[in-house]
Amino acid sequence: MSQGKYFDRIIDRLSPQDKSNIQAYVLRQVKEKGFFQTVFNTIQEGIIIIDKDLMIRYANCAAVAMLGIPENIEEQRISRFLKDVDWNLVQSRDQKEMDKISRQEIEVLYPVRRILLFYVLPHEKDKDTSIIILHDVTEARSRTLKEMESKKTHMISLLAAGVAHEIGNPLNSLNIHLQLLERKLRKSKKKDNESLELLSVAEREVKRLDMIISQFLQAVRPAVPVMSRVDLKQLIIETLNFMQYEIENKNIKVECAWANDCPHVQGDENQLKQAFYNIMKNGVQAMPDGGTMNISCTFDENKVELSFGDSGRGISADDIARIFEPYYTTKDGGTGLGLMVVERIIREHGAELLVESEPGKGTAFKIKFPLATRRIRMLPSPEGK
Repeated sequence: MSQGKYFDRIIDRLSPQDKSNIQAYVLRQVKEKGFFQTVFNTIQEGIIIIDKDLMIRYANCAAVAMLGIPENIEEQRISRFLKDVDWNLVQSRDQKEMDKISRQEIEVLYPVRRILLFYVLPHEKDKDTSIIILHDVTEARSRTLKEMESKKTHMISLLAAGVAHEIGNPLNSLNIHLQLLERKLRKSKKKDNESLELLSVAEREVKRLDMIISQFLQAVRPAVPVMSRVDLKQLIIETLNFMQYEIENKNIKVECAWANDCPHVQGDENQLKQAFYNIMKNGVQAMPDGGTMNISCTFDENKVELSFGDSGRGISADDIARIFEPYYTTKDGGTGLGLMVVERIIREHGAELLVESEPGKGTAFKIKFPLATRRIRMLPSPEGK
């Protein structure tokens, strides 16, 4: 409420007063006004008073901060700041209608994103005035969502453990018996090359299924990385050797460019090999008719940058925003977990993961590892001056 209107009301009340009581009355009113303003500006809830035309007549400090109300408060309509409210119901002055919109959650995006619990009630004595109370529940809602996500993750982890146990045991048994069958066929006097080839296909499929289960477990039950000094070049060589058959079968050419004296980084060898394998696997699958995979490594005094590029079909702008989401895939038979695992591993290593892609030309994944020890430039000693 403006000071002018406040004192106008005081003057209206002064006219019937005895002159000897005027000074005491004015002092009491000023003290009461200052006291209530102090109280309203101290509480965390936003309090706004509006008139029948939805013009703001008063807003405490909390309300001003929540909604970003400018200094010229009394020139502002509340509908400008709270757009998701049916203000026609407020102007109707019908208590039942006002109850319909009271205690609802409203999202505001300015000056910062907040979730506000909104209350509105008519003034008991002034029919042209309504009081709005705003309670910021942003943090409470965020905690609730995190708790729900935590419970959901825990349930999935329990499910994953059960799935791994139920599938892992027969899978291991199947793998052992395939190996025994392969030995028997190779020892046989009559060579059956066709059977050996079929057996080789079965063994590769068992390994692929084992990899899918491993990725699923890593996605829902991530392990804490065990850090040590890691030679990225050696990890890349080991990963390429593991994928040799698949790369050659797809007629893919691998070109590597490695900087001399590339420093080691801090990392978990097994987890990084898993991340590199997933990235290379993604590149191989993007080139079903063959192509080129470029792997390069550069460094400066702050970081080591590892790049994986392919000449495949590329990723569209719509898909690239979702490639790290769990279970999101554009490939037939894909799990949608590979790149999610990559993103988690790289993030837990304190590294940065970037993706660049152009549909029809290819995709590049770039990993920037921070160096554990950075060069320190020593200033000249003052004694030498």
